[in-house]
Amino acid sequence: MSLRLRKVPTASGATAVQIVTKRHGKLTVIEHLGSAHTPAQLAALEEAGREKINESTGQLALDLDTGSNVSTTSRRRVKGSTSRLLIDTIHTAYNRLGFDVVDDNAFFQLVLARLVEPTSKSDSIRVLNELGAETKHRNTFSACLKRVIDDDYRSMIAGKCFDYSVATTGISLILYDVTTLYFEAEKEDSLRKVGYSKERRVDPQIVVGLLVDRTGFPLEIGCFEGNKAETFTMIPIVKGFQDRHGVTDMVIVADAGMLSAANLKAIDDAGLRFIEYLKLWGPPDRAVGDHRYCLWGPAAVDLGATGRPSAHRHGFK
Repeated sequence: MSLRLRKVPTASGATAVQIVTKRHGKLTVIEHLGSAHTPAQLAALEEAGREKINESTGQLALDLDTGSNVSTTSRRRVKGSTSRLLIDTIHTAYNRLGFDVVDDNAFFQLVLARLVEPTSKSDSIRVLNELGAETKHRNTFSACLKRVIDDDYRSMIAGKCFDYSVATTGISLILYDVTTLYFEAEKEDSLRKVGYSKERRVDPQIVVGLLVDRTGFPLEIGCFEGNKAETFTMIPIVKGFQDRHGVTDMVIVADAGMLSAANLKAIDDAGLRFIEYLKLWGPPDRAVGDHRYCLWGPAAVDLGATGRPSAHRHGFK
């Protein structure tokens, strides 16, 4: 008697797995193994079916002794599933970027959870459980965040980001921008304060400044009080990046609202260049409202503009 596995779709959308045989041209169901709703369940049912067929037909399977006394022919039940491919992909990218310089598994788990679903450290446990990943206790994550500060994880990660950017796109051109993160808290503290919000919120917030390379790869990040003006955040981030890596020559790109008079002077004093997008009000022979990108700084290049209102406005020649 020739036995084989048969997979049949059910009305509920599941896949039924059966052991069948064919006698005199008629298909006969020997045993119904169960219905699978996920690929993992289907694989388990198929494996159980193959072992039953081998047992009944006397075929030998190439099995290695695992030292377990549990019968391998018992009915399989799927206890859970894991997003192994997703976890392995993120872990591989994490290591290739050199972030494994931070030898802290709890830190990687927090990174994994936030990449999948940005949430709090407490709720990260739920995300990790849904992924089927190894999960630490909440107190372990709290202790990890203390190590992040005490052992200066930021410097280690920033160093690897810098190495990757230098080896790929280079850092001759960097871009700076800011955003705000709000908190659903009733009271302010020394960092979380009510300030200008593009979303017109009145919740306490922090201001986050980010420096990236031309492809958007992060290079430097910092946070400030929620009521701090955005123009006061750029120079500390840029100087922190220079001090950390010893960079002396680069072009900074920012929108016009970021480049205040003080910022322009500080950039010029540092011997750096910047690109600003602004609206030029040209002479009568030009159309009013011409949009141009202008490069300013040491040995500045005039990119075809007939006037330089930004330089004049901030006292530069």
